[in-house]
Amino acid sequence: MSAAPATQLLPLVKDVERLEARLKEIPAEPGVYLMRDATDGILYIGKSKKLRNRVRSYFRDRQRHTDRIAMMVRQIVEIEFIVTDTEAEALALEANLVKQHQPYFNILLKDDKKYPYVCITWSEDYPRIFITRKRRMKNERDRYYGPYVDVRLLRSTLGLVKRLFPLRQRPKPLFKDRPCLNYDMGRCPGVCQQLVTPDDYRKIVQKVAMIFQGRIGELSEVLTEQMEQAATELNFEHAAILRDRLRGLEALHADQKVSLPDDTVSRDAIALAADDKHCCIQLFQIRAGKLVGRLGFFAETNGAEPGAILQRVLEEHYRLVEALEIPQAILVQHELPEGEMLADWLSDRRSRKVTILTPQRQLKAELIEMVERNAQYELERTQRAADRNTQALQDLADLLDLPDLPRRIEGYDISHIQGANAVASQVVFVDGVPAKQHYRHYKIKNPNVRSGRSDDFASLAETIQRRFRKYADDPRRLRHGDTDFPDVVLIDGGKGQLSAVVAVLENPSEAPLLDDLKVISLAKQREEVFLPRASQPLTTEPEQPGVQLLRRVRDESHRFAVSFHRQQRLKQSRRSRLDEIPGLGFERQKQLLAHFRSIDYIREASPAQIAEVEGIGPRLAQEIYNYFRPSNESP
Repeated sequence: MSAAPATQLLPLVKDVERLEARLKEIPAEPGVYLMRDATDGILYIGKSKKLRNRVRSYFRDRQRHTDRIAMMVRQIVEIEFIVTDTEAEALALEANLVKQHQPYFNILLKDDKKYPYVCITWSEDYPRIFITRKRRMKNERDRYYGPYVDVRLLRSTLGLVKRLFPLRQRPKPLFKDRPCLNYDMGRCPGVCQQLVTPDDYRKIVQKVAMIFQGRIGELSEVLTEQMEQAATELNFEHAAILRDRLRGLEALHADQKVSLPDDTVSRDAIALAADDKHCCIQLFQIRAGKLVGRLGFFAETNGAEPGAILQRVLEEHYRLVEALEIPQAILVQHELPEGEMLADWLSDRRSRKVTILTPQRQLKAELIEMVERNAQYELERTQRAADRNTQALQDLADLLDLPDLPRRIEGYDISHIQGANAVASQVVFVDGVPAKQHYRHYKIKNPNVRSGRSDDFASLAETIQRRFRKYADDPRRLRHGDTDFPDVVLIDGGKGQLSAVVAVLENPSEAPLLDDLKVISLAKQREEVFLPRASQPLTTEPEQPGVQLLRRVRDESHRFAVSFHRQQRLKQSRRSRLDEIPGLGFERQKQLLAHFRSIDYIREASPAQIAEVEGIGPRLAQEIYNYFRPSNESP
């Protein structure tokens, strides 16, 4: 059932009459519901065996909602629903719709940056393989494997994979017209110069994907068969390469996996540990008696039963994996409220029977207990980190005399080499934790800051002016509680740097913001904290929690600034002078250099000589000639 476009309508929570009428239209049958916002975008897609009861719950007992759900409910303008015959059909339909639309609020993890994933970009001709902490599918053909709990083990595994298989080793080519040393060493098939066809390269990546799918045994059988065939055909060099890959896989399988009691069945085991607000979920992937993967999830409890939480985790997890990754059996810590429906859906996807069990004794129960212990340790670690963050935020609030705990802290720093390639960084900590999705960098545009002439004060002033310009243009944003507005702004430096920033924020022509911002600076040598217009630093101890938090923000802003500066410096070092000539692209540059052999010869050539190069017309030849002679001397 479809609804009319909701562009001009108020949120349902503000239009009680329309809300009640809409709820009465929703039947008490199995199906899927879609929440839409004022732009007709989909906020959330869910399923239920009784649509009316489930949808009505969003607008009842709203004080029990988490912040994320409460934010979503305030934006709901329209509700659509699709009725199905069974709950299993509703689950399958929900999975397809979520995969198609990827709504913002269909996120299982409270913090999707907690655990890393491996991403393979199957949407590209030459797929990339990399580790990321963001599971945001820009293309539905891309695949994410994880989330993995042990990031060190994951990096080690990926490093070994790149040594075993010829894969692209760099995100961008090192050279424009030739492969790098990795090609000569046999570690890359020459992707940058397309020396391998997309189909052949994808076959290599498909084998790598089998490792992250827990199919190492199956991959070993494939490689063994290929090795024997190569030996039969007397292609001993290729057979030796396959033999080395097999040995590497055996080392990966033996050294980095945990052997479990005698078991030949592929199964997943899932358990959780919870407190009043949050729960940590662990999912162990067991293939042929080996623990090949340990995945972690972090969710809000919100008063839900443990079985319901596990049910939702399994639905979210198996919705995103390929059918061949679904195991024969799933062991769960608690009885699932809709376990039979989930088993039917998974069996249908896998085309083979999938069993969901709640073991009570013997080896399977011991396996669940081991998973639960790991979940408990992870929960305790998370709690300790949260307690440390809360303590640091409270200490910082006391130190700066803030009315509440600072939720958003922004740090700024400048990086350059004697004024060259000057850049600035903006890092953001939310609730004491880096929020890298909000990081920003700035290229300094001040013409007075250039090679041989640096000015950190002017650079910081420019950065702050650009960052808060939108509030000067529209001061009402402050009164509406903009979530991007920081509680604390930290400047890396001493009184001089702080004074330059204060001058910008108290400028009457820029709608002064100094009264609304808590701006401080942290000097490096003695870790001293300065406030605006204060001649002396605050009385602090270098190791007190609040100062340690400021140091983490300062160090992160410094790291981010230096990283971006190095990137810009490297990019400039690789640029050719020919890049600065308008209309002269890469192919024409290659033709010019092939004809004249060096830029010095191009500089000495006449427009007529330049025009002799294929693809270079008289007008472009004149522009190239004039570029090397700014005074436009006649030939």
